[in-house]
Amino acid sequence: MTVPGEAVAPDRDFKLLFAARFLRLFAYGLLSVVLVLYLAALGHGTVAIGTLLTVTLLGDTVLSLFLTTRADRLGRRRVLVLGGALMLLGALLLGSSQAFIVLLVGMTLGVISPSGNEVGPFLSIEQAALAEFVPADRRTTVFAWYNLTGSVATALGALGAGWLTVFAESAGLLGADAYRPVVAVYGALGLALAWCFTRLTDRVESAGAKATRPPPIGAQRWGLHESRPLVLRLSGLFALDAFGGGLVIQSVLAYWLHLRFGAGPAELGALFFGASLLSGASYLAAGWLAGRIGLINTMVFTHLPANVLLMLVPLMPRFEAAAAVLLLRSLITQMDVPTRQAYLMAVVSPAERSAAAGITGVARSIGAALSPFLATVFAGSASLVGVPFYLGGGLKIAYDLLLYRGFIHLQPEHERHPGRQ
Repeated sequence: MTVPGEAVAPDRDFKLLFAARFLRLFAYGLLSVVLVLYLAALGHGTVAIGTLLTVTLLGDTVLSLFLTTRADRLGRRRVLVLGGALMLLGALLLGSSQAFIVLLVGMTLGVISPSGNEVGPFLSIEQAALAEFVPADRRTTVFAWYNLTGSVATALGALGAGWLTVFAESAGLLGADAYRPVVAVYGALGLALAWCFTRLTDRVESAGAKATRPPPIGAQRWGLHESRPLVLRLSGLFALDAFGGGLVIQSVLAYWLHLRFGAGPAELGALFFGASLLSGASYLAAGWLAGRIGLINTMVFTHLPANVLLMLVPLMPRFEAAAAVLLLRSLITQMDVPTRQAYLMAVVSPAERSAAAGITGVARSIGAALSPFLATVFAGSASLVGVPFYLGGGLKIAYDLLLYRGFIHLQPEHERHPGRQ
């Protein structure tokens, strides 16, 4: 099979990895739109909801760190199947009780994404697998299509959440009951995802099978050796970016738009559907742009204006104006995602790709986990309602400047020597 960017990949595994990406991001987009509204309908206040969101992201972080640094030893396929099973478990607990402790356990273990974005061990393992059969100078394009698949799925999930909630309400379901069908579908998708991963072949384990001797002691713990200093520096910057982004994750943004403008699930679902589609289009542009100005330049110079737009959202007087700014931001805000993934895969040694992706992903999760609590508190205060946007945008701008200063001179091999793999 010829994949985008003319890279050749094993047919079955390539299709399954893309299908899994679609199912998972559809589920994340579906639940993220109504998650905070559902928790509020269960009777929980902003402090409790903020705590649940933060603990959820911390749980995702711990699971991701534990599983991604052991995936090659335990088996990539097994880890991916386990992740799908945990999604099902989270949905069962989330939909069966309103007790805080049950919700806490379900959201901690359930690989639930309040932001609608990727969480858990999936991305790191799939990303390393794709890098094995895609040449370095084409990875940005392949990762762009991979992320586009996720954006389309997230968009459809967000739209589906609005429709499903409206349908449930028209059928007479009220309050939290109107959101429970969304939770049920999320669990079913987790089960489908686990089944999908069982269909992967042994070729997904090939990277781990290449090791012919035990790694150094330090590498056995974290999966890193010679790339460790570089990965730790990038992890710190990615955590800063994620902390800023965590102040305006999709669940919190939906709640803020609901409080500020009275936007309902149908309006919010339509908005996030459009935003995800625009983000997906920008992924494809990222591959073209990175081929002309380089990965770091693409990451920084598309991210900066997106963060300025983020800071303009609370200044908008009407829902339509705020939605327009958010849609405009969606055109450029995600162009750094495939470029960031391609850059990381290019600058670390091949034997450390799974661990590097996992650890930087965990760093992002930690950063994102620390901010939703603050965001929900700010959103509930009339005098502080704009703080998440100003603080989040400012921190993300600081990340852009630090990234450029620290890494503009560290170019991947294929940029320094075009044509060499």
